[in-house]
Amino acid sequence: MSAPSRFDRGHTDDLMSFLASSPTPYHAVANAAERLEKAGFRQVAETDAWEGTAGGKYVLRGGAIVAWYVPEGAEPHTPFRIVGAHTDSPNLRVKPRPDTGAHGWRQVAVEIYGGPLMNSWLDRDLGLAGRLTLRDGSARLVNIDRPLLRVPQLAIHMDRNVSTEGLKLDKQRHLQPVWGLGDPVRDGDLIAFLEEETGLARGEVTGWDLMTHSVEAPAYLGRDRELVAGPRMDNLLSVHAGTAALAAVSASGADLSYIPVLAAFDHEETGSQSDTGADGPLLGSVLERSVFARGGSYEDRARAFAGTVCLSSDTGHAVHPNYAERHDPTHHPRVNGGPILKVNVNNRYATDGSGRAVFAAACERADVPFQTFVSNNAMPCGTTIGPITAARHGISTVDIGAAILSMHSARELCGADDPHLLANALVAFLEG
Repeated sequence: MSAPSRFDRGHTDDLMSFLASSPTPYHAVANAAERLEKAGFRQVAETDAWEGTAGGKYVLRGGAIVAWYVPEGAEPHTPFRIVGAHTDSPNLRVKPRPDTGAHGWRQVAVEIYGGPLMNSWLDRDLGLAGRLTLRDGSARLVNIDRPLLRVPQLAIHMDRNVSTEGLKLDKQRHLQPVWGLGDPVRDGDLIAFLEEETGLARGEVTGWDLMTHSVEAPAYLGRDRELVAGPRMDNLLSVHAGTAALAAVSASGADLSYIPVLAAFDHEETGSQSDTGADGPLLGSVLERSVFARGGSYEDRARAFAGTVCLSSDTGHAVHPNYAERHDPTHHPRVNGGPILKVNVNNRYATDGSGRAVFAAACERADVPFQTFVSNNAMPCGTTIGPITAARHGISTVDIGAAILSMHSARELCGADDPHLLANALVAFLEG
């Protein structure tokens, strides 16, 4: 995966393929790993002893991946340059007892994951994907990427107040999708269906992590095809850009003074507190083991961390043409205007002045314009993995991303040029 040129739509085409083939965090990290393998990276197991050899390596854990490239001659105290992102998106996830229904309708019981725009999941053809755990402890990815489920909205004739009072959805009662007709409760039917679809024997699946996704493909939009509509841009757009940047830097032959790293975590949308989340030990463990594998001491680890910088790359809010008053009046990020630097003095974002200088220098080297986002003072500010990474590891962290509309919708909107502008800035940052 080569470094994209400034207006290279080939990068955006590849992003669209990545989005379509990554309906879950498990698929996203598998696809990222496949791209890195083609760039010469090799997987290492956390249970094995690690060697301190040069080259590209990566660790997979659930829906998270940490990958790094050790250049020839790297010292144990060589600092890291990290691109951080997250692999999860708000959606509807299957409950432990999935088979349910009523009044002749067969349904799948789901739980709300994260903070989705729930109306965006109504009357949309949904597939089902995720991870199946088998009796022998192994895992199998599954992706039913065809219309299988649907959450039908109540007709306006039976909800006359919806036009004046707005749509009101009960998360428990109104978001359970239908997937057929007949006996509403036949325990085991959904899992048996998935076993058949994946060629597994009946009863072989003993655990599952399953979620719905829209089966509508990503697409260019607009008169001049200058926009892209698609699912899970928050935050697979950043995962894809970070993967492309790391692969490009590893193949560039540049004289690197840092060790470039990609850290894509799961569970950001629910607080990052898991063994695969940014608030867990995964990143710190990988970085420390890399130092120690190259013969380093705790002193070398402390020196490496002290010189490390992380770009926390997540999507941000482009100015909305119908709701411009919700934005700060002097900060209106535009799509196709380049990546955004995210600032909040209450540390909802980790950016400070020195971090801004690091990002500005990378964008200047890459000939990429950048913009700044700050929240309207009258509205609460969202957050990212940035402050978590900074606080947990004592690493200087800068929050950035690409500007989009419809964040947390089942289908989001970005500029067609912004994905490769972001990737180019990440290349320049990782090269240092």
